[in-house]
Amino acid sequence: MERIRAVLVDIDGVLTVSWKALPGAVAAMEELRDAGLGVALVTNNTSRTRAVIAARLAGLGFPVEAGDILTAPAATAAYLRERFPGARCLLLNSGDVRDDLTGVTLVEEGDADVVVLGGAGTEFGYDALNRVFRQLQRGARLVAMHRNLYWATEGGLDLDTGAFLEGLEKAARTRAEVTGKPDPAFFASALAHLGADAAETLMIGDDIASDVLAAQRSGITGVLVRTGKYLPETHRAASGTPDHVLDSFADLPALLALTSRGGGSTGAPVDRTTPRTDNG
Repeated sequence: MERIRAVLVDIDGVLTVSWKALPGAVAAMEELRDAGLGVALVTNNTSRTRAVIAARLAGLGFPVEAGDILTAPAATAAYLRERFPGARCLLLNSGDVRDDLTGVTLVEEGDADVVVLGGAGTEFGYDALNRVFRQLQRGARLVAMHRNLYWATEGGLDLDTGAFLEGLEKAARTRAEVTGKPDPAFFASALAHLGADAAETLMIGDDIASDVLAAQRSGITGVLVRTGKYLPETHRAASGTPDHVLDSFADLPALLALTSRGGGSTGAPVDRTTPRTDNG
């Protein structure tokens, strides 16, 4: 029996869809806070800065601040500063996250040392992708904030960066260096941010590969929710089994037995000897 003292939470598809709170999500987050658990929101969202995300979530009633949020762009900035200091970086991204790319030299024209792919959108047209391809042909390194194939919106699933990234990798005969989830360094940064050990931390997400199984490989308890981008066929075809499966984030307090505990800060018990909790 492990005691959970910290929780990592994906945002898109877990707390919100198209920036509308999912049923019961705000109340569940309040219960985590009331229980004194450490909470970090870990997201591959690449269209908004941490400050903007925090403001949107707070406007929906979630008790979160910018300091609670760890984003793929912020992780990318740290990676580029460490691995490619002073490099000229060409960014292809949907949305403006420049405020989170501190210390990174972004260029619009000329040759780039590094091509950085963020989240996909209308910006990922033929001309833009071909420019990236040509930079890779001449030797530029390829860094991707994530390789998600799609993400959930209120209108259904939309294509994301991974759908384009695989083609670029094959055409340019290269392999992207990924900085967001499922990279182990991203989870390590989240644990360091909370001052928590993997064995006492839980990760909840709607992406079985990038959120859940990746976290489990880092020793973190994984919880898959059947909201957002969750698809039964993807679940069945996955390379591993989630520690737990819930219908939604709203069910997390019950899994952690927070309601029966009545709060406190000594950690919530989760039985990790049971391979999964399946509500249906």
